[in-house]
Amino acid sequence: MRLSMNTQATIDALPFMKMHGLGNDFVVIDQRGAPRIVSECIARALGDRQRGVGFDQLAIITDDDTADAALVFYNADGSLSSTCGNATRCVARHLMDLSGATSVLLRTERGVLRCADAGNGLTTVNMGAPLLGWDQVPLSEAMDTLELPIDGAPTATGMGNPHCTFFVDDVDAIDLASFGATHECHPLFPERTNVQIAHMIGEDHLRMRVWERGTGITLASGSSSCATAVAAARRGLTGRSVTIELDGGTLRIDWTAEGVLMTGPTAHVFDGVLTPAFLESL
Repeated sequence: MRLSMNTQATIDALPFMKMHGLGNDFVVIDQRGAPRIVSECIARALGDRQRGVGFDQLAIITDDDTADAALVFYNADGSLSSTCGNATRCVARHLMDLSGATSVLLRTERGVLRCADAGNGLTTVNMGAPLLGWDQVPLSEAMDTLELPIDGAPTATGMGNPHCTFFVDDVDAIDLASFGATHECHPLFPERTNVQIAHMIGEDHLRMRVWERGTGITLASGSSSCATAVAAARRGLTGRSVTIELDGGTLRIDWTAEGVLMTGPTAHVFDGVLTPAFLESL
């Protein structure tokens, strides 16, 4: 779905798609070939589940000179996010379905990510190499990222956005709403952080729940799953290929020499058009 090149049509009608990956839900707006008009204000209004459409993240598809397309992400609070793994998979599946291709290249602030059809309705995205240095995550001061000086000794990982992963006895015994909100704004994370809690349920098999910065509790998170898999491998809890069970379903994560590969299902739920009245109210 694309916005019209006609200026009046761009102002008066804004087509969008609603998609999700394991219940991690997105509004996707294709602005290729059209002026980019989405702003922080529009993102916040769209993210309101009572007065807008509602989403965990908003993904804007734009033109790119070398990749098949570029992506810009907003959180539900209107803040920008450098990456969103599940939204990248959703857009990749959409573009592959449109073109008949079996792979696409999508540019994000993380870099150009290769996405591919994995068969059986699954899509894989290479999220790139994890960022393990304190200044890459980033943290506010120099330290070992394997075990942070925070109660619970979490691991910090950068996946283009910051992550803080706690390994616990039982993720369902923790009040994630309070726990996540508290740690999202920990002073060690100058850009705030996504917060994961995880426990082992079998060999190379993890149960994980996630609090996303700027959004809150979500049913799944692709970049958080990648960060948790990397943290578990670094701590010797798992190998480099793991299955992660989230509130919304299952992802497969493979930490390879080429990058962290994330594989899972996607869904295109419906298409819609924002009304002139809604846009004029912003």
